[in-house]
Amino acid sequence: MQPIEPRATFVPPPGRYRPAQRFALLNLGFRPFYLAGAGFAALALGVWLLVLAGVPVMGNYLLKLDPIGWHAHEMVFGFAASIVAGFLLTAVRAWTGMPTTSRRVLAALALLWLCARVLVWSGPAVPAALVDSAFLPGVAFVLLRVLMKVGNRRNYFLVPVLLTFAALNAAFHVLTQTGRADLALRCIFAAAGVVVLLVSVIGARVIPMFTSNAIPGFVTRRWKWVESIAAPLTLVALLADAAALPSAVVATLAFAACAVHCARLIGWRSYKVRGPAILLILHVAYAWMPIGFALLGASALGFVPHSVALHAFTAGVIGGAIIAMITRTARGHTGRPLAADKRDIASYALVTLGSALRIVGPLVAPGHYQVWIWSAGVCWIAAFAIYVGAYALPLMRPREDGKPG
Repeated sequence: MQPIEPRATFVPPPGRYRPAQRFALLNLGFRPFYLAGAGFAALALGVWLLVLAGVPVMGNYLLKLDPIGWHAHEMVFGFAASIVAGFLLTAVRAWTGMPTTSRRVLAALALLWLCARVLVWSGPAVPAALVDSAFLPGVAFVLLRVLMKVGNRRNYFLVPVLLTFAALNAAFHVLTQTGRADLALRCIFAAAGVVVLLVSVIGARVIPMFTSNAIPGFVTRRWKWVESIAAPLTLVALLADAAALPSAVVATLAFAACAVHCARLIGWRSYKVRGPAILLILHVAYAWMPIGFALLGASALGFVPHSVALHAFTAGVIGGAIIAMITRTARGHTGRPLAADKRDIASYALVTLGSALRIVGPLVAPGHYQVWIWSAGVCWIAAFAIYVGAYALPLMRPREDGKPG
């Protein structure tokens, strides 16, 4: 999979392109979904902290039926799914040279996502499940149409990945509404594993290249055997945990995955990267990958809580990768320099600090569990609120260099 860079290959047909409208939010997939996803991350974390504090929060369906399920579902299928959709709708245009959506189709997808967030909050349950379950298949259909049109077989795999993600979402709703909240939560674990898999695959293709491009003379190394087993081992280990396979099996797979991702970081020489910040955050986010698998193995053996291992993936890997890519992509595709400013760096620091507080805190001082959760949540809220404040106007305005996108 090729990276998203500001030099996208899409070129409008001669005579058909007119300068972008002043309101450019619907020009390309990253614009509405990055802005909505980041804003929703801050909002949903704020609601979750209020719920934990015992503050009565109005809501129906999932928030009322299963607050923990609502939090887990909305961070994976609301927040993360929004960013994944925005990233892929933008990336596929760069990979194929073809526009992925019209403004109307993009608006319809964004509205579908928004309606799902409202219905999952307010109900009724069945319409909420139907609308929410339709979003990811809609994105998959849009991508498949473009990939098939140009015969881009290399990236066909994205469609079954998104459909698997969608099937887990639908299964979550069915299980929740039939009183099987325990199995519904397992669907969340598996869905988080799908997103982690995407981070693993995309990270392996872009992080070494971005590093070599940003640091003159910097040499990275990739071993064929590592690359051949990293993605399948990542997925199998996380699905084994989601399926509650015997602890010995989960631990063995998790520790093996930890070793493979450590080998990747050694080959990339991540320990030598000191900056720039827009590059460093990619290495920091990926460093949570082996940490997460080490904690998952320890959790399977009963040494650490499972929630700590889970948040190493969701907060550390997914959260770190998201804040890294939504700043980089937004800068590149709005014609701005690929250099983090003070607000970007603050967002990186807050997401990383929040992840560390949520993961390390309960291990070193479990008696202060609520303090760690609140501290981590406040960091995340601040990080994504800063992103919204910094990028809301650039995402709504045409590119500064006048190019389409």
